Amino acid sequence: MAVLNDVILSAKDQSRKLLVMLIDPEKQYYREMRHSYLSLPDMIFVGGSTGSHTDACIAYLRQFTESPVLLFPGNIEQFSPLADALLFLSLLNAQTADVLIKPHIHVARQILQAGIETIPMGYILIDGGRKSSVEIVTNCVPIPQCEIETIVSTAVAGQLLGKQLIYLEAGSGAETPIASEIIRAVRTHLNTPLIVGGGIRTPHAMLQAYDAGADIVVVGNHFEQFPDEIGNFVLTKREIYGY
Repeated sequence: MAVLNDVILSAKDQSRKLLVMLIDPEKQYYREMRHSYLSLPDMIFVGGSTGSHTDACIAYLRQFTESPVLLFPGNIEQFSPLADALLFLSLLNAQTADVLIKPHIHVARQILQAGIETIPMGYILIDGGRKSSVEIVTNCVPIPQCEIETIVSTAVAGQLLGKQLIYLEAGSGAETPIASEIIRAVRTHLNTPLIVGGGIRTPHAMLQAYDAGADIVVVGNHFEQFPDEIGNFVLTKREIYGY
């Protein structure tokens, strides 16, 4: 299975929305979740801003889900050949080469040798009302939500650079999710699948992101704190969209 073509692009072509659960492999909380919850999201992203334990996390998830598991690494130690695909992330509003390209150079040959599907993704950090772990680790300055033209231009630049996915990120535990106005503006100028995450705590917020043009919604911290909510999100999506 090719995740990009068979899952993500296929869903976009059918106007089918995808829900992703983001799991931080360092925190181990996923081992305390009901096993059935792990099979509910359309995909699982594994990664965090720090830490490792990625192999063990993916091996555990494989026991309970057939959903694609994608690497969403915050550092080069989080690479694992056990995943279905790697999101080869470029922080498009990074300030230095240490973040923009140096980590990619360090791990490039390892990825090539592993033969894992690699999906180039443009990642845009947007102000979510609190300092995120990504901001702390990378020293990246998030784009204020009021600067919609800058956000749109950054997303379009990512597409022109060949990124096959664009991710609008409000940051882990954001107080304010990405505004619908921003998602709608980016969607208008973008052909690639659009991912939105950060600060999404209710099924209503998920639906707002979908309605504004997000193809994929990512929920991490909320499912970590309230795992029973996974079922509510999935049920709401099924009630509205029929899948």
